[in-house]
Amino acid sequence: MSEAENIQSAPLIEPSTTDHPLYDSVVEACRTVYDPEIPVNIFDLGLVYTIQIQAENDVNIMMTLTAPGCPVAGEMPRWVVDAVEPVAGVKSVNVQMTFDPPWSMEMMSDEARLELGFM
Repeated sequence: MSEAENIQSAPLIEPSTTDHPLYDSVVEACRTVYDPEIPVNIFDLGLVYTIQIQAENDVNIMMTLTAPGCPVAGEMPRWVVDAVEPVAGVKSVNVQMTFDPPWSMEMMSDEARLELGFM
């Protein structure tokens, strides 16, 4: 397999460290942050792509927005840091934004679809 084929087959969204003891608490903290234009939290909207927690409890979050021109694009990462940092055991929080892959309604949880009347 060529290097180009390897790059193309790599997942766009890295897997989360769901087996880490802090994972559920970090998810719950993310669920306290809401997109101001949509009455659903950012986790259930599917805006949080990856939560990776290192052995030292450093948390790295890769997320997106519903649209690149979202009016809170500059503020949303800080809201996520402010929500996750106080979680007991978390050492540090780093939030990165990406628009690859772009967000789509299929990324929403069933709960979010129900809340917004899509189910």
